[in-house]
Amino acid sequence: MDKFSLFDEKWTPKIVGELNDQYVKLCKLKDNFIWHSHEHEDELFMVFKGTLYIDFRDNKSIEINEGEMLIVPKGVEHRPRTNGELVLNLLFEPKTTKHTGQVDSDLTVKKLDWI
Repeated sequence: MDKFSLFDEKWTPKIVGELNDQYVKLCKLKDNFIWHSHEHEDELFMVFKGTLYIDFRDNKSIEINEGEMLIVPKGVEHRPRTNGELVLNLLFEPKTTKHTGQVDSDLTVKKLDWI
């Protein structure tokens, strides 16, 4: 949990480790992210603090509470969001995964930082 205190940016994953061609990333989330999908990669969300919601295009929304995780299958369009609170989240993703998928927006991070 100490690593979360090393950054303030929201929706900007920070790399904390590598495992079998994947990055282990931490991120702080607040409010709404963008709709996106990952064509070739599943995406794992694990919540350390707060409640994260993942919206899907079929109007379904899944709530992920502290200590819980969700895997979004590759190719499934989704939008992470919070209810306005700060959420601390861990991600496991292949090194090549862009956190906004094929969508290029103001929130797209071109180069991830290590902490």
